[in-house]
Amino acid sequence: MSISHEAMDENLVLTLDEITSLTKDGGKPSDTLMNVVALIASRFRTDVCSAYLLEPDRSNLVLAASLGLHARCIGALRMPLHEGLAGLVAEHVRPVAVDDASRHPRYKYFKESGEEEYHSFLGVPLIDRGILQGVLVVQTKEPRIFRDNEIRMLAEAADQVAPIVSEARTLDRFVAPAQERLWSLARNVWWSWDHDCINLFRDLNPVRWRELNQNPIALLNEMPLSEIERRATELVLHSRINYVYRRRQEYLQGDRTWGAANAGILRPRPVAYFSAEFGLHESLPIYSGGLGVLSGDHIKSASDLDIPLVGVGLFYGQGYFLQRLDEKGWQREEYLQTDIKQLPMQPAIGLDGQPVIVEIATRGAAIRAKVWQVKVGRCDLFLLDSNVPGNAPEDLETTSRLYGGDSRTRIRQELLLGVGGFRALKAMGISPGVLHLNEGHSGFAVFEAIRSRMEDEGLDFYAAASHIPREVVFTTHTPVPAGHDRFSPELIEEHLGPLRDQLGISQENLMGFGREHPTDHGETFCMTVLGLKLARRVNAVSSLHGEVSRAMWKGLYPGRSEDAVPIGHITNGVHVPSWLAPQMFRLYDRHLGVDWQKRSGSKSTWEAIETVDDGELWETHLALKARLLDFARNRAVEQAERRTESPESIRRLRKTLSPDALTIGFARRFATYKRANLLLKDIERLASMVNDPKRPVQFLFSGKAHPHDEPGKRVLQQIAEMMRDSQFAEKFLFIEDYDINVGRHFVQGVDVWLNNPRRPLEASGTSGQKVVLNGGLNLSVLDGWWAEAFDGLNGFAIGKGRTHSNMDVHDTRDGEDLYRVLSGELIPLFYDRDRDGLPRGWIKRMKRTIRTLGWRFNADRMVMDYTQKCYVPAAGGTSSDIRPLC
Repeated sequence: MSISHEAMDENLVLTLDEITSLTKDGGKPSDTLMNVVALIASRFRTDVCSAYLLEPDRSNLVLAASLGLHARCIGALRMPLHEGLAGLVAEHVRPVAVDDASRHPRYKYFKESGEEEYHSFLGVPLIDRGILQGVLVVQTKEPRIFRDNEIRMLAEAADQVAPIVSEARTLDRFVAPAQERLWSLARNVWWSWDHDCINLFRDLNPVRWRELNQNPIALLNEMPLSEIERRATELVLHSRINYVYRRRQEYLQGDRTWGAANAGILRPRPVAYFSAEFGLHESLPIYSGGLGVLSGDHIKSASDLDIPLVGVGLFYGQGYFLQRLDEKGWQREEYLQTDIKQLPMQPAIGLDGQPVIVEIATRGAAIRAKVWQVKVGRCDLFLLDSNVPGNAPEDLETTSRLYGGDSRTRIRQELLLGVGGFRALKAMGISPGVLHLNEGHSGFAVFEAIRSRMEDEGLDFYAAASHIPREVVFTTHTPVPAGHDRFSPELIEEHLGPLRDQLGISQENLMGFGREHPTDHGETFCMTVLGLKLARRVNAVSSLHGEVSRAMWKGLYPGRSEDAVPIGHITNGVHVPSWLAPQMFRLYDRHLGVDWQKRSGSKSTWEAIETVDDGELWETHLALKARLLDFARNRAVEQAERRTESPESIRRLRKTLSPDALTIGFARRFATYKRANLLLKDIERLASMVNDPKRPVQFLFSGKAHPHDEPGKRVLQQIAEMMRDSQFAEKFLFIEDYDINVGRHFVQGVDVWLNNPRRPLEASGTSGQKVVLNGGLNLSVLDGWWAEAFDGLNGFAIGKGRTHSNMDVHDTRDGEDLYRVLSGELIPLFYDRDRDGLPRGWIKRMKRTIRTLGWRFNADRMVMDYTQKCYVPAAGGTSSDIRPLC
C-alpha cells in the first residue's frame, strides 16, 4: 500500500520532545550534533546527513557532524563560502536541491570524504534569531528529485535544531577548541617563525611531523578529531594552544608598531612586492634558493614591522626539483606534483565576490591564471597559477616548474607574474602605491601599470610613463651575465604585442626599453635593463655589489661618471625568528632584555651578548652542533639505503662525524663561480688536515645544481665522490635535496660557514648571516655582504679582497689563502682550550660576530631601510626633500 505525501510529511516532522531528548542524550555539543544528523537521516530516509557550521570568521564552513561521510573528515573538512554546494547554500542563504550533484558547476569533490558514491543533494541554511549558523545537508546514493514539501520540511527541521547549533557555536565547542585553533594557526604561515607554535604541532605527532616535512596542514588533515583531543589531553596542550592562539591574535591586531609610526602613507595604497619565488617554509615548495628565501624573509619582516605590503608571485605545481644522487654521485632530478589541499592556500576573491581569474592576450591564444592567497602574518601573498580550464596545453604547464623550460616558457611565466600579477591586484581592489620589482623577472608589471594609468586618467603613453617610474623600486641581484633574462624581438612581440597595441607605441619603441642601445636591432630585450629604465629608485644588495652594478650598467647613463650612475644599495638581511635556533632564542631572552626581538635592528640591543657566560654560550652551541650531526647522519643513511648501498657502508654512515671535530659547512647553489671544489685544490694537504688525530676537521655539503648546468653538476659530483674516498669517507658528507629545512639545520649547528665565490660575483649572500645569529663563524671571500662586515676579529677572511684578470691565477691564490687561514689561524684557535675545556679565543669571536653583525644583517633593518629610503618617498610620504640647484 502506498503512503500519501501528507503522511510522509507528517513523518518528517521533529517533535519538541525529540529535540529536547537530543540535548539530554548528547552531553557535549559535538555529540548532540551527531544525534541531530542521525535522526534527520533516518527521518528523511537519506544515506547522508551532515551539519556544516560557520567558523568564527564567518567566511568558512567546517563539517561538524555527519552520518554517512567518513568520520575522519569531521572537524577537518573545510570550505570557503564561495566553494561547493554547501557554500552556495550559505552564500545565498536559501535551500539548494540537486538531483545529481557532480554535474552542478559549484560541485566540489573532497576525496577524503567518500561522497563520490552519493548523487542527490539537498541543503538548507541553519538560522537562529535571524543569524546564519551553518548548513544542514542530506544526500542519497541514487539520484533523487526532492519535492517542494521535502525541501520545506527539511528547512523546518533546520529551524527546530538551529538553537542547538547556535548554542554550540556560542560556546565555541561545536568542534574541539584545540582542533579549531590549531587549524586557524596552521592557515597562517606565521606559525613557521614562532617556536611555541611549531612545538605544538610537533608534539601532536613528532614522527609524522618530520615525515610530513613539518607541514601542519598535512598533519591535521590526517589526524581525526578524537586523536587530536586524546593527544592534547595526554600532553596537557590545551593551555599552550590557547596561549599561542591569543598571542597570534595580539600580533595580528596590534597597532603600536614600527610600521604604524613610520609607514602610514602606505596603508591605503600598499607596496606590491613582486618576486619569481618565495621561500617561506620547506612545506610550501615555490622557491629554489637565495632569491626566494630573501623574498620570504622580506615579507615576514614586513609583517613583523607592520609594513603595508602584499607579495605577488607564481604557484609552481611541481615546485623546484627533488634532488637524488646516483651511485656515481651524479645529480638526478625528479618532479612531484604538489597537493594543494596540503597547503595553507585559499582562492583569492575579487571585488565581484568570485575567485579571481586573470587573462592576458598574446598574438596567439590568451593565457589565463587563477590566483591563490597565502596569509603571511599581517601580509598577504598572491600566487598566480596557470593550471586552469580554458588554457592551451602549453599554458596549463606554464607555471608547473620553477626555472624550468626554455625562453618561451620563461617569458610566459614573467608575463603572468608582471602583467597578470598587477591585474590580479586590481581585480581584488588593491591599488598599490609602490611597485617593488625584486629582480627583473616581474618587469612587465610596469608596462601594465602604465596601461592602467592611461585607462584611468585618459593619458597617452608618454604622459603616463613619466609618472609611473616614481612609484617603482627595482632591486638587481646578480653581477653574473647569465642571471639577466633576455628575449628575442619575436618572443617579445608574440607575448607583449596586444599590450603594446593598447599602449600605442611601436615595436621598436617597446624593444628600446629593454636594450642598452635602443636602436641596435641585433640586441635582445633584457629584463634588467627594463627595470633600470623604468624605476626611479634602483638598488643593489650589498655595498660591493652596488659598485659592480654601477660599472656593469654605466653604458645606460652616457655622460655620467661611474660614481654618478643612479644605482644605490641596501644590503640584504635575514629574518631572525625564522633562522634562529630555539636554544639561542632562549639564551637571548635571558640576556638581551624583554622584547629584544622587536629591537633586533638596533645596535644597542646586541651589546649585552658580551655579558653572557662563555660556558653557557659554548654549551648552547654544542647542543645545536650535536643536533646537526644527528640530522646529517640520519639523512645520509636514508640516502644510502635508497641507493641500496652495502650494509657495511650504512653501518659506517650511522657512526660517521664526530662531535669533537671542527665542523665546516657549505650549502648553496652549485654554480661553478661559487667554487665548492676550491677546497680540493690540494688533496694531500686536505687529507692531512682532516685526518689529524689531535685537531680533526670534517665537512658537510649540500646544494643543487641547475638541471641544465652540466659544469655545476660535475663540481657537485666531485664533492660527492669524496665520500667514497677512503681518506675522506669519515670526514666528508653530502646531504641531498637542499631546502630550507636542511639549511636551517646547517646554519644553526656548524662551527664554521665556508663561502668562497669568485669575487666579485656574489651579489650579497645571506646564508652566512644566518650562521652569525646562531654563534657560528664565517670563513669567506671578501665578497657580497662579508666585504662590508668583516672587521678582522669577527670571523675569517679568504684573500685580501682583490681579484686577478686570469681566472686560474685568481683561483690558485684563493685556494692557497684558504689553506693558510685554515691551518694558520682557524684550526689552532678552535682547538686552543683552557683548563675548563673552553676555547676562550673562539668564544670571544663568537660574541664579537653576534654583537657587531646581528643588528646589521637582519631583515628588519633591511625592510626599514627599504621603507624609509624607497617606499615612503616613492609613495610621496616624505616631509622634506631639499635639492640643490644645478
